Amino acid sequence: MQTTPAGTPADDTPVAREGDTTDETPTVVPLTEPADGVPPVIDTPEAYAEVVRAFGAGTGPVAVDAERASGYRYGQHNYLVQLRREGAGTALIDPVALPDLSALSDALVGVEWVFHAASQDLHPLAEQGMRPSRIFDTELGARLLGLDRVGLAAVVAELLGLGLAKEHSAVDWSTRPLPEQWLRYAALDVEVLVDLREVLAERLAVAGKAQWAAEEFEAVRLAPVPPPRVDPWRRVSGVHAIRDPRRLAVVRSLWQARDDNARQRDISPGRVLPDAAILAAAQALPRSVPQLTGLPQFSGKGTRRRAALWQRAIDEALALPEDQLPPSRGPRSDGPPPPRSWPDRDPAAAARLAAAKELVADLSATHHVPVENLLQPDLLRRVCWSPPAPADADALAERLRAGGAREWQIGLIAPPLATAFAAID
Repeated sequence: MQTTPAGTPADDTPVAREGDTTDETPTVVPLTEPADGVPPVIDTPEAYAEVVRAFGAGTGPVAVDAERASGYRYGQHNYLVQLRREGAGTALIDPVALPDLSALSDALVGVEWVFHAASQDLHPLAEQGMRPSRIFDTELGARLLGLDRVGLAAVVAELLGLGLAKEHSAVDWSTRPLPEQWLRYAALDVEVLVDLREVLAERLAVAGKAQWAAEEFEAVRLAPVPPPRVDPWRRVSGVHAIRDPRRLAVVRSLWQARDDNARQRDISPGRVLPDAAILAAAQALPRSVPQLTGLPQFSGKGTRRRAALWQRAIDEALALPEDQLPPSRGPRSDGPPPPRSWPDRDPAAAARLAAAKELVADLSATHHVPVENLLQPDLLRRVCWSPPAPADADALAERLRAGGAREWQIGLIAPPLATAFAAID
C-alpha cells in the first residue's frame, strides 16, 4: 500500500472538522504486534483452500491490502495480498505461488471490501481474479471529511489513536522469503481497516456525506484500466528541455531499449538505466561505445556492461531519416489549450474559468472537501472552455455527468456554475 497525503502535516492547533466528536487530540499508542500474531504466508493450494473456506464463513466486511515492488520490479504486480475478516482472522497470501485467487473472490461476493486508497490496489488485484462487488475506501472517506492528512498511518493515529509504523512501505516485496518484520507490518495494515471504516462511516453520516462517499466508492470500483500512454518516452525526467528532433529520437530509442531490457529482466526501468543517463546521451550524441562510457552517467558497472546495447539504440536513432524523427512537441491533447493562453484566445472562457475556480474554492471551504475531490480540474477546464448552449443548470449537469462527475458533485456545482456563466456571457 502506498498513499499520498492530501496536504501538509497539521500543526499543534486543533482543527475543527465535520464529524469531530472531541476537541482533544487522542494519545497515540504504538501498534507493534498483530492481535493473533504474525500468520504464516499462504503459498500452497491446501492452505489456500482453508483460507477460502474460513473467509467465506466469516462475518462483516473484509479488509484488503496488497504489496508491490515498485522501484524494484517491472510493472505493478502484487507480491503479497493481505486480508482480515471477523471469524477468519488474517491471511497473508503469496500471489506468486498462487496467481489465481478467483475462488477467494467468489467466496466474498456481496461482502464489502475495505481498502485504503483502493484505486492503487483494484487493478493489480484483478490480475489475480479478485474483483469486489462493493467497497469502502478509508482514504476517500478521510478526504471527504476534510482531514488534513489522509495517509493510512496519519488517519489511524487521528481517528483510532494507534500508531502504525510505515518503514516497510517501500521495500522490495518480491523478496523471498519475506522477513518476519515485513509480514508483521503487512498484517497490522489490515488489522485496523475495519475499525477505521466504522469510525469514518459514522462521521460521514453525521456530516451528511454518506451518499457522497457511496458514489465515490462505486466510481473507484468501476473505473476502467487507464489506456496506454501516448509517447510514454516523453515522460523521461527533463526531456521537456530538449527540442531538437534528432536528440528526441535518441531519447525515444534509449527509452524503448531500456523498457525492453527491463521487461525481460523483470527490473524497474530506472534501475536498468537512469533518466539522467538517457538525457546525457541525447545531449552528447556519442558515436562509439568509448565515447558513451566516457560520459559520467554511463560510468557505473551495470551501465558499462550493457554499453553496446545502449550505443546500438543511439546509432539507430542517429540513422533515422528526417521524416521518421519525432516532433519537438508531443501529440496534442483533446482538451482545451493551457489556461495561460485563454485571456488572449478567448477572454470569456478565461472569465468563466476564474469564476468557476472561485466558486469551487468557496464550496471546498464550506463543505470541508479538497478542491480536487469536488470536481476533476480537467473537467472543470473543459466545461469552462466549451460550455453547452444554453449553459443552464440542466445542460451543465448533463455535461458534467458525461465527463464522469458524480451526482453529489453535480448537485453542488451545476446550479451556481450556471449562474456564474450567465453573469459573464
